Amino acid sequence: MAEPIEIDVLKAKLNQETARAGWAELQPFFARGQTVAVSGDLDLIEVAVAFAQDRAADIQQWRSQQRVGAVSDQQAREWFQSAQELWTVVIAPWVLVQPVRPH
Repeated sequence: MAEPIEIDVLKAKLNQETARAGWAELQPFFARGQTVAVSGDLDLIEVAVAFAQDRAADIQQWRSQQRVGAVSDQQAREWFQSAQELWTVVIAPWVLVQPVRPH
């Protein structure tokens, strides 16, 4: 397990790399199977840290709960049609995406 200071540095780095993007901009990543949907009830940065640290048990648990997983063709169509804006963070080769909630 990483030291707390290292985790804080990683979280800060990932937070700075988080950006908003329209789904249309993310189509090339989706086409390559690189987009990972993160449920709105999860903290995107916490999930990104788990991916960066290769915490397979955490990722598998979220997958089994259907809170993290590949973006489906249906979801991609819906996001494209609604011009959905998403929070994104890259953990190569993955692009983690989470819908921006309306205010």
